[in-house]
Amino acid sequence: MERKININRVLFALIVLVIVVFLLIYLFVPRAESSEEVNLMVDLTGKTVEEAKAFADKYKLNLIIEEQNDTTEKDKIFEQSINVNSEIKENDTLIIYVSLGINYEELKVNELGDVPIMMYHGIHNITDNEYTGGNVDKDGYQRTKEAFIEDLEFYYNSGYRMIRLQDYVNGIIDVEAGLSPIILTFDDGLENNIKVTGLDENGNIIIDPNSAVGVLEDFKKKYPDFNVTATFFVNGGLFQQSEYNEKILNWLVDNGYDIGNHSYSHADFTTISKEKSIQEIGIVYNLLEKYIPGKYVNIVALPFGSPYDKNHGNFEAILNGIYNGNEYKTESTLRVGWMPETSPFNLNFENTFLKRVRAWDDNGNDWDIKKSFEYLQDTRYISDGDKNTITVPQDRVEKVKNNYNLKVNTY
Repeated sequence: MERKININRVLFALIVLVIVVFLLIYLFVPRAESSEEVNLMVDLTGKTVEEAKAFADKYKLNLIIEEQNDTTEKDKIFEQSINVNSEIKENDTLIIYVSLGINYEELKVNELGDVPIMMYHGIHNITDNEYTGGNVDKDGYQRTKEAFIEDLEFYYNSGYRMIRLQDYVNGIIDVEAGLSPIILTFDDGLENNIKVTGLDENGNIIIDPNSAVGVLEDFKKKYPDFNVTATFFVNGGLFQQSEYNEKILNWLVDNGYDIGNHSYSHADFTTISKEKSIQEIGIVYNLLEKYIPGKYVNIVALPFGSPYDKNHGNFEAILNGIYNGNEYKTESTLRVGWMPETSPFNLNFENTFLKRVRAWDDNGNDWDIKKSFEYLQDTRYISDGDKNTITVPQDRVEKVKNNYNLKVNTY
């Protein structure tokens, strides 16, 4: 009996000891704080920027605001980077996309439409000529300065804005909503494209205002929103002013113009060997690499438009080759003027063999400026104002070739 009492006392003591230990732990051992409250992302679509800012401030988020075209009401959010009901934490980045409220239907936006790549050669400061309109020669490859100015005014007033040829090839069309892209090119590297009359006190070239670049620079000042630019395609003689070669080329690329390849001797690629073709293209690429390394475009304006057919044996030599140990890869080639080219987002777009419009007057015939732009009235590319989207009418969406991973909008 006494032994049983002792066991009970021991058990009682153990129980008391356990209780005391738990009390001590409870009273003196620090306890983990309760878990933090979980904050969830809400749906901001359809709301305003001010509402998004208030939400971001409340939860200390880094807010980035992107304005893009969308059919959502102007200034309303149509997309957000954090999914609804996802957990959000302090310093998370939230991107909201705010609609510019573009009315695609009203503007007749069509980013599968045609783009004019204008083909010029020489610009001459003369007033009297015996040929049609502003042509200096019967084939219309040479224009008067006066006619060139009229051309530029016509393009601007007709709702066209210039883009770089390189951007067009790469699917970058940065033009205001409702307006259309146009591209200017010049072949042969003629002196009257950018005539240098001397150097100023700082050693910078002085450009004749009557040359093509002189006229273009005046238009930059007159119409800042015209986005004036052009691509000049040169032969071995560059711009026929050897003492200024390096200064001319560097000035052009530093001032928003591009330089491309027109073959060393203006070769007819239907009459020469593959080896000679590589030489013709390779020499010019090597010249450009010497003067403006990495700053020229890998685009060839085909002399005479030759070889006229992509299946010709020399066409591959124009696209790829090695000359004097230097490898070249040509991204695109340009044909001699014919008619407007299609959108880079169109299934029919073929960037290695692009059509151009010859910039000349022929009384509305033979795809001259008048005929080409009358044709474009119903077929032109009309921008949605956003270089990151492709917008087309719903019934044309199946014609979209989206090699650039851009967002496609329809209406």
